[in-house]
Amino acid sequence: MRENILEVKNLKAYYKILKGQVKAVDDLTFNIKKGEILGLAGESGCGKSTLASTLISRKPPLHHISGEVKLNGKEIMQIPEEDFKPMRLKNISLIPQYALDAFSPTKKIKTFIIDLVQEHGIKPDREFFDKVKERLYLVNLDPSVLERYSIELSGGMKQRVIMVISTILNPDFIIADEITSALDVSSQRFVATMLANLRDEGIIGSAMFITHDLSILYQIAERIMIMYAGCFIEIGPTEEIVKNPRHPYTKALIASLPQVGIQYQDKKLSGIKGTPPQLLNIGEGCRFRYRCQYADKQCEISPVRERINEGHYISCWRWKELGSDNNA
Repeated sequence: MRENILEVKNLKAYYKILKGQVKAVDDLTFNIKKGEILGLAGESGCGKSTLASTLISRKPPLHHISGEVKLNGKEIMQIPEEDFKPMRLKNISLIPQYALDAFSPTKKIKTFIIDLVQEHGIKPDREFFDKVKERLYLVNLDPSVLERYSIELSGGMKQRVIMVISTILNPDFIIADEITSALDVSSQRFVATMLANLRDEGIIGSAMFITHDLSILYQIAERIMIMYAGCFIEIGPTEEIVKNPRHPYTKALIASLPQVGIQYQDKKLSGIKGTPPQLLNIGEGCRFRYRCQYADKQCEISPVRERINEGHYISCWRWKELGSDNNA
């Protein structure tokens, strides 16, 4: 059995604002194994990017409230910023959500890379840039992009350059935060596949791929974790989550996706009625109960995490009654 690269236990991270606390990540527990790509999915505002920020930066107004995060067995939530900074890019790295806006329009790509690695005490010499050029070839880019400005690159090219920069120190663990959201369909597939290739080449150890698009995760993730309103909903092997979801919210997400070979006149896509709850000072209970057609009085109590089978866990009081029918 593979060891865990990341272990998250009862993690809580809230935004502290004048009106109170926004419980954006509330009591999350999960792990990621060495060499694994874990997919993290859910609607916009469910806490996916907040989780990424909690793991990599934790800048105010976001605050770590409680819970443990171990990277390679080392607790990182209590590490001072001056000690954690050298770990970025090397031990843990991030491909940001807004990668297309990450570059300065007045700097060439090469200058941007030089400034970044010098902050980490790395000498950007000829040997270093030989490595950079090899990585550019790996993502199907010509090294000539180093002498170009970001405005000269397409969205897909910028995203691939950012992937090279974020993985240049062969990080143990990388977070890919909505890296396909601003790309066309063909570029989405290419970028997602490249992340898996970087793992296969040993350039990155493990990854957490954050997206709202389950179809992308189906291509590259070994397991998928579903979040809703800052909370854990369901986690399991990708095939089981996609083909046999058990939580009403997961089922609703799957039902909203188009299926190959299914015509609109035969089966219409269904959306999820209502909107996610406000997370400011939110109380107890299943947070999906306001939109769930199966909710009852018991759902006013926060559900416990239960094991369905090996590697498949869920937080829902009624999952046994609902069964495994995707149309339940």
